[in-house]
Amino acid sequence: MTRDDLFKINAGIVRDLVKGIAEFCPKAFVLVISNPVNSTVPIAAEVLKAAGVFDPKRLFGVTTLDVVRAETFTQEFSGQKDPSAVQIPVVGGHSGETIVPLFSKTTPAIQIPEEKYDALIHPKDGAGSATLSMAYAGYSVIKASKGQTGIVEPTFVYLPGIPGGDEIVKATGVEFFSTLVTLGVRFISSQNLRSYHARLTLLNRLMAQRRLATFLRA
Repeated sequence: MTRDDLFKINAGIVRDLVKGIAEFCPKAFVLVISNPVNSTVPIAAEVLKAAGVFDPKRLFGVTTLDVVRAETFTQEFSGQKDPSAVQIPVVGGHSGETIVPLFSKTTPAIQIPEEKYDALIHPKDGAGSATLSMAYAGYSVIKASKGQTGIVEPTFVYLPGIPGGDEIVKATGVEFFSTLVTLGVRFISSQNLRSYHARLTLLNRLMAQRRLATFLRA
């Protein structure tokens, strides 16, 4: 099933669920994992805006899976027994064309042979599951809400509403973007991406706008 197929199913479901959230628990952290995240997060934002309760720092599109996969697939080159010992920023969006792993920004730095990049970018060949990544992302949010500091997570967010987001908007014209954010007790406290990285993924805007326009016409 493609992301376009999922959009036809999930767009209305996300809309209705978020209407309930807006009415009964408007201060909740909302983590959206229903694909296509590039489109369902903007839908959630519009529903919350219409209800007058939209807080961009409480709405997350879950892209943790992209980072988990990047860390796992590069383990061969990192020499680490624990894949999470290497941090790889993954930015852009949560669909094939918009997912951009920044291998040049790994911490600690690793060397990947040029001839290995294609195999690295397409290793799962359509297989895989996002279930555990959702639990992992939720766990991080819960830790932050309980007061743990220094938690940095990737997430698809509405940039104008988070600290530092305006820089990326200015550089790209994109309002929604997957970036690294620092989680706080009550909301996202900052974003951790420089604008020149954001320029890599302008397809985000085109794809999300196309799907959202389709939904609004329906």
